[in-house]
Amino acid sequence: MPPKREMRAAWIATVQNSDMKAGMNKSQYTAWVRQTLDQLKASKFNAVIYQVKPASDALYPSKLAPWSSYITGKKQGTSPGYDPLLIMIQEAHSRGMELHAWINPYRVTMPEQALTSLSSQNAARKNPGWVVKYGKQYYLNPGLPEVQNYLISSIKELVANYDIDAVHMDDYFYPYKIKNESFPDQAAFKKYGKSFKNIADWRRNNVNQLVKNIYSTIKATKPHVQFGISPFGVWRNKSLDPTGSATQAGVNNYDDLYADTRTWIKQGTIDYITPQIYWSKKLSAAKYHVLLNWWSNEVKTYAKVHPVHLYTGLADYKVGQDSDPAWKNKMELPNQIVSNRADKMAKGQMHFSLKSIQKNSLGYATILKQQLYNYTAMTPEMAWKDPAQPGKPTAVQVKKEADGRKIEILDQNSKQPRKYVIYRFAGSKEGSYEDARNIAGIVYNTNGKTAFLDKGARSDRKYTYGITSLSASGVESKSAYVVKE
Repeated sequence: MPPKREMRAAWIATVQNSDMKAGMNKSQYTAWVRQTLDQLKASKFNAVIYQVKPASDALYPSKLAPWSSYITGKKQGTSPGYDPLLIMIQEAHSRGMELHAWINPYRVTMPEQALTSLSSQNAARKNPGWVVKYGKQYYLNPGLPEVQNYLISSIKELVANYDIDAVHMDDYFYPYKIKNESFPDQAAFKKYGKSFKNIADWRRNNVNQLVKNIYSTIKATKPHVQFGISPFGVWRNKSLDPTGSATQAGVNNYDDLYADTRTWIKQGTIDYITPQIYWSKKLSAAKYHVLLNWWSNEVKTYAKVHPVHLYTGLADYKVGQDSDPAWKNKMELPNQIVSNRADKMAKGQMHFSLKSIQKNSLGYATILKQQLYNYTAMTPEMAWKDPAQPGKPTAVQVKKEADGRKIEILDQNSKQPRKYVIYRFAGSKEGSYEDARNIAGIVYNTNGKTAFLDKGARSDRKYTYGITSLSASGVESKSAYVVKE
């Protein structure tokens, strides 16, 4: 049976206009968003991870960061005249899809980019003492309390102002190491690191504090909003730590990026973790299944405060174009999803990234659509946030229309659910609510009056519909409101 709940997300990278072109006006941008989300929805994706703070900037009006140049193609700080994030949220939700707002906390510039190219309103220009240069890029110094406070304020603003489903961070913590160059934070260590034996422990603590503070800020602002992190795929090799993975990765989260993923899982300061397991099942240095098992065990062993959902980051960008010959097989990525489903801890996957899904090298995305994502799935529930079951909707009407059935949900429950699940059964009897094949769609509640058009219903048939409610933490109502035609 296909899974009833599974994370199926697409990363939409805006940095350097990777998945989105610059310079669109409001109607062009809206058309692009609609076309993109229609395509993902048709392939039964249920979430998008939209990069809204690629580099100390914003794809929404912010009092704390300038407009991103990746939206206008003009100098940073130039307004596009509309709100890209708001449009993306509204369009995603109208299709029953989650929107995870993806931020890059410390990055100020991309390689070779001068600080003078930034807006005068950029925090890095206003506070030059916060900035360090490493290699060819500028970063906010993670060791400064003022930087921490600034980053927390910017998350608070984002969560307070937008109806997002999650805040998402990827693998850019302390930057990837450059040979023979040390990260220039010795002065900050001298000032703030007195209680630490060495600079590495202090750096890890700086990141841990940021993660913890972001988590508590999100929960204090809107408790249902999730916080997820997608780290590099290897915590530590076994050669460095007996509890590490049987890998020979050239980079380790713990030692090189100062990202102590285990601590976040242990402390419950994240809701989900999406390790970027961007390797094939055959790559000897870091085999996909070896890492899947390792992360699965990590979540099982250490998530004591509350469960942490494990999703995997998949390397769609490698399909058909990587030096590892395993990626010449169109089944490599689909088989990784099959492995995730066989693993009891993994709850789905996130695909990197949009343009690769659209490119569909070797036809791999067609295989996903036809064989693995061929039925709708709800995103996994996070009952530890709020285990209460919502009430089923109070009234539902089904009307036959030319292009399907219009379902109108009127809900007068005092505590309103976040979404509804529409189950369609052929004939006059209810079927199984556990079978994903019966899900006709998922729809966000729009203030107690919600409409859904079931285009999959045939005009020559009679159906029974069951409508359930989903709480903000994804918990489903005990029973459904049933309408027989």
